[in-house]
This record gives sequence, C-alpha cells and structure tokens, in this order.
Amino acid sequence: MTKKTVALGQPEVGHLIRALRHLTGLSQEQFAAALGVAFSTINRWENGRMQPSPLALKQIQTMLRELSGSPVIQLQEQSQALLEHYFTEMESTIQ
Repeated sequence: MTKKTVALGQPEVGHLIRALRHLTGLSQEQFAAALGVAFSTINRWENGRMQPSPLALKQIQTMLRELSGSPVIQLQEQSQALLEHYFTEMESTIQ
C-alpha cells in the first residue's frame, strides 16, 4: 500500500506557501534559501504564476511535519491544520 499526495491547485499553493512562511517567520528570501530555490521562485509560487515541483511540495510537507512536532503548542496546531488542509493523503494499493 502506498500513499499519494493530492495535487494542489495554483491559488491553494500560494496560500500554503505564504501561510508557512508567516508561521516560520521567514522572509521570501529566507524561505527560498531553506528550500534551495531562488527568491523569485517563492514570489512566483505565492502570486500564482508558477507551480512548485513535486520535490518542492514534498519539502514543504516535511517542513510542516517537523513543525507539528514543535514544543510550541501554537506551531503544532497551526502546522497540523495546514497539513490537514493542503496535504490530503489517499491510500492506494499497488498490485
């Protein structure tokens, strides 16, 4: 059995990126550095002009999972809410 992440629509991606950046207190430049992409890439994601790669989405999901284990309750709750809202996982069986 494998889990697949449901694809996000363009407006949703922008909201997710912005919400995660604000949650972590990072600027677009700092967030870009954390993901290993250019500042302009983050800007395009947030403004709906570009879609993150599957690898970038996986990194974002990983960041949220790490934050959900934070000792700060507010970070736990907000990151968990973002995970549940944006990263619905579907299970499928490989035969």
